[in-house]
Amino acid sequence: MRRLALAAAVVLLTGCGSPPADLFSVERSGADRNANVQVVVSDGGSVTCDGVEHQLDADRLLQARQLVRDLEPQAELGIELPRGPGTNLSYRVATEAGSVTFSDRSPGVPRTFQRVAAFTKDVTERVCGLER
Repeated sequence: MRRLALAAAVVLLTGCGSPPADLFSVERSGADRNANVQVVVSDGGSVTCDGVEHQLDADRLLQARQLVRDLEPQAELGIELPRGPGTNLSYRVATEAGSVTFSDRSPGVPRTFQRVAAFTKDVTERVCGLER
């Protein structure tokens, strides 16, 4: 009986059965209906677009993991770039390290932010089926 209790305690302490952590979330907004989307990328290999879960292929999951690592320094600083003239899309990206905000026309957009925008477009259109 003691062994069974010990085994149960080990299972609880190791976190067996807990869901995978989220890598990051992106809130994209814009003028047209399909521009507005909430994307949550899970380290378990799935993405949720507006509450509907889809599976990510290995390449996209690896890309997402790299993006979160590359975003960490800017997210820790909480960078908020102003909207530029003629902005079509705005982004708010949240990671465990913090968050960043920017638009497609923000002056001085870092390459990492551009990669997040491209990843979001790819995933929402090709994985989630939300054409803009």
